[in-house]
Amino acid sequence: MTSLHEALKGGELDAAISNAVVGLVREHVGRGPTKARTIHSGKLVLCVLEDTMTKAERTLASSGEEDFVLRMRHSLQHVMRNELTAAVEGFTNRKVVAFLSANHIEPDLAAELFVLDEPFSETANGSVPAVDPRRTEPNHDEPNHGSSSQTANGQ
Repeated sequence: MTSLHEALKGGELDAAISNAVVGLVREHVGRGPTKARTIHSGKLVLCVLEDTMTKAERTLASSGEEDFVLRMRHSLQHVMRNELTAAVEGFTNRKVVAFLSANHIEPDLAAELFVLDEPFSETANGSVPAVDPRRTEPNHDEPNHGSSSQTANGQ
C-alpha cells in the first residue's frame, strides 16, 4: 500500500494522526476536542482526546443521562470507524485490523485505539515493516552457510 504520508515519522506522524482524528470528529459532531495526543508503538496507535463533549452532551450528563451520552458517542464512533481507520492506514501505510473506542464522562476523555496488521519501525524513508520477533531465532532445520551472523534488521 503506497501512501502520500509515508515520509512522516515520530512526532510528525503522531501530530498528523491527531489532526486527522480531531478533524473527523469535528466534521461529524459539530465541534472537535480541544486537546488530542497520539502515540504509536509496534502494532498500536492510540489517540487520546480531551474535552470532547458538546454543550448538549454535558447538559445531559450533568442531569444523570451519562449512559445515554456514552451510547450516543459509541454510535457516532461506529459511524466514523471507516473514515478514522482510513486516515490511520494512510499515515502508517499499514492495514488497521481492529478499532476500539471508549469515552469517559468525568474527566471528559475519549480514546481511539487502532491495531495494525503488522508492526512498523521508522527509518529516514518513513515507515517500513518491522521484523517479526519470532523469526530472529536461528532456524536449526537449515544448514549454516558461513560464519557471519545476521541481526533482526538484516545487517
